Amino acid sequence: MYLGGGGDFKLLLGHKFFGQNMAFVREFKAIMCSVRGIVWLNSRMSCSRMSDKVLTSPEDISKLYREQSQFPSLSRADVGPVITSQYGGKYSNISTEWTQRDLERNENVKFCRQYIVFHDDKSIVYSGPSGNCTEIKGELLSKDSPSGEMKAVVRAVTIKGEEKQFLEIWHKNSKIKSLNLTALKKHGKVYEDDQFGCLVWSHSETHLLYVAEKKRPKAESYFESGSEASLLGDEEDTVKVEKKEDATKGDQFVYYEDWGEALVSKSTPVLCVLDIEGNNVSVLEGIPDNISPGQAFWAPNDTGVVFVGWWHEPFRLGLKYCPNRRSSLFYVDLTGGKCEQLSPDSAAVCSPRLSPDLCRIVYLECDVYGPHQQCCKLCMYDWYTKKTSVVVDVVKRASEDGFTGIYSSMLSHQCWSADSQRVLVSCAQRSRKDLLVVDTSTGQVTNLTSKSDMGSWCLLTIHRDLMVVSCSSPNCPPSLRLGFLPTSGSENEVSWVTLEEAQTQAEIDWQILTFTPPLDEDNSQYSGLDFDAILLKPKEVKEGTKIPLIINPHGGPHSVIVAEWFLSQAVLCKMGFGVLQVNYRGSIGFGQDSILSLPGNVGTQDVKDVQFAVESVLRQGHFNREKVAITGGSHGGFLACHLIGQYPDFYKACVARNPVINLASMIGSTDIPDWCMVEAGFDYNTNALLNPAMLEQMLNKSPIKHVTQVKTPVLLTLGEDDKRVPNKQGIEYYRSLKALQVPVRLLWYPDNNHSLSKVDAESDGFMNIALWIIQHLAL
Repeated sequence: MYLGGGGDFKLLLGHKFFGQNMAFVREFKAIMCSVRGIVWLNSRMSCSRMSDKVLTSPEDISKLYREQSQFPSLSRADVGPVITSQYGGKYSNISTEWTQRDLERNENVKFCRQYIVFHDDKSIVYSGPSGNCTEIKGELLSKDSPSGEMKAVVRAVTIKGEEKQFLEIWHKNSKIKSLNLTALKKHGKVYEDDQFGCLVWSHSETHLLYVAEKKRPKAESYFESGSEASLLGDEEDTVKVEKKEDATKGDQFVYYEDWGEALVSKSTPVLCVLDIEGNNVSVLEGIPDNISPGQAFWAPNDTGVVFVGWWHEPFRLGLKYCPNRRSSLFYVDLTGGKCEQLSPDSAAVCSPRLSPDLCRIVYLECDVYGPHQQCCKLCMYDWYTKKTSVVVDVVKRASEDGFTGIYSSMLSHQCWSADSQRVLVSCAQRSRKDLLVVDTSTGQVTNLTSKSDMGSWCLLTIHRDLMVVSCSSPNCPPSLRLGFLPTSGSENEVSWVTLEEAQTQAEIDWQILTFTPPLDEDNSQYSGLDFDAILLKPKEVKEGTKIPLIINPHGGPHSVIVAEWFLSQAVLCKMGFGVLQVNYRGSIGFGQDSILSLPGNVGTQDVKDVQFAVESVLRQGHFNREKVAITGGSHGGFLACHLIGQYPDFYKACVARNPVINLASMIGSTDIPDWCMVEAGFDYNTNALLNPAMLEQMLNKSPIKHVTQVKTPVLLTLGEDDKRVPNKQGIEYYRSLKALQVPVRLLWYPDNNHSLSKVDAESDGFMNIALWIIQHLAL
């Protein structure tokens, strides 16, 4: 039986549980009478048939973009405790968080929505929304207590122009505590990011654990007055001031390293504990000075804290999207303050998760340095035997059942089955993102979603085997689904129920294409590799019409584009373009060999893969060879600029977002100098010194080498605060093209970093990109 939100009561009564529990049915009806469902505004959007001509009017394009930007995306879900009524019926409340672009306010707004789910611990009987959406404001972190009785919130509030942070404790319908963390001055700002941040209740629900910036000593000028009084006018108007905090003179401008792109305010994290009853905040001691802690949780029985520690000596490197930084699992004992290392110090680890029976910890592990994103091991540490085992090892090539390995830097916070035997992982499998279940006793991996029409499945949470997921495709925005994890051996029998249905964009057709490089482009060291591309095109096109094509290779380069919803690509397709997203060799999700095939071959292997995919698609005869544009960001921009230099008459328009232009000039200013060396074909270590031969090789692999051949008009979009690919890279290319009198335009986005993801930059960038392509493809 399938029932979505707002299902039919008559169908419900046919369920055997309800037929045998009529008293509960009466209670159920009473509850559901108060449940009001709403349909997303976007579900009422009309789907007009596409025209055979490309949409070119700025007004029409902006209208379409505005319409499509109203589809929200899921960011989080929490399942409350199971409630049993006096008649034996069971139900749970599900709380979800969504984000949506607000083009009027130029920001991403966050809102929550509640659902109620009736079930019998094996199947869902009925589900539906409970109330309307509510915008979330000021919340940096929030977490329900294990019993569901309380909720903790870290909130940012601006008071008289100054931002302050509060830690709140809510119980039922009231706020019972509110601590001004800023006024306590025990530490700096609380970390709200995914890399370090956490907010975790102790098992006893008496303490809270979180991460914050270490308090820095006050610094002042050598010339600042040390007087304890300031004179205002006459002597009788002397005003006494409080004794100043001890300050260090001459340290006002000392440089503090940070953890790079998207972590610029994070330098020295500390673990903090709130004693809820005593209102006391303490900073944990015993953690080595050369370690930066994060991703922490309470050990079994609350005896201490387990955390990931990153070595930050001799200096910090960019950490965001770089899980290959040397790190280990640690345990600090709260009674004696002793810090113990639980995993080897020669690897990189992340995302530890404690099993429901409090006996085992699973975590991800990969090699230090080398490619930033790699195929991971799934490791398990037994808390009582102190032994570590590898549950799933690195996969070099896909196995017979199609499993290509684990590619993730963040497991869901709740990823264990109720019996503490299986772990769920969402990750790329070639050009799909699938939901995998791993049996920790055998290492057997089962794909729960490989046969689904949806191209991307993301686990939001699992609680008592009730899975909550977000799924989408290139032609379907994210929808919210849930289902129970079947017993071991029957995983393929998941029955999914949709809580929020997203409207499929019927005008968009998509498919995954697989390419085998020609023999002369095969990699002799890693022979026989293939790669994919995702092709989007308008579904209804008159016979004989050849449409323009936009090429979009991903960044990374060790990343992947999976078959999920992308606003910009969907709008371009609905405008009338074909879009080809290329996952060249070196992408994650295809096995470790594919990843390792690219370092040392950037600028050749990846460039040829993209061009081969484009030529192959053009031979199908559906697209106009004279109207092909290339776009890309970061390493995708690197490829775009390479392609217009190596194939100067092929592409009629180019867009590069924060592109890598010159590896040799980038290495001294980026937060990831190791990336420049590794991708150019060299091993990296922190004391590596550059020599002229190395710099020459970096230059030869860079797009700037081919700039004199470029004829294609280029649009550059740069983020002012980009620490990953500093904007001087784009400016270097801009000046070179200007000198060569190649048409070029540069857009500069203040307060934006490498992702250019703020709503104003994203929306303005899309409009300028679309119009640039339209102009230079002469549409």
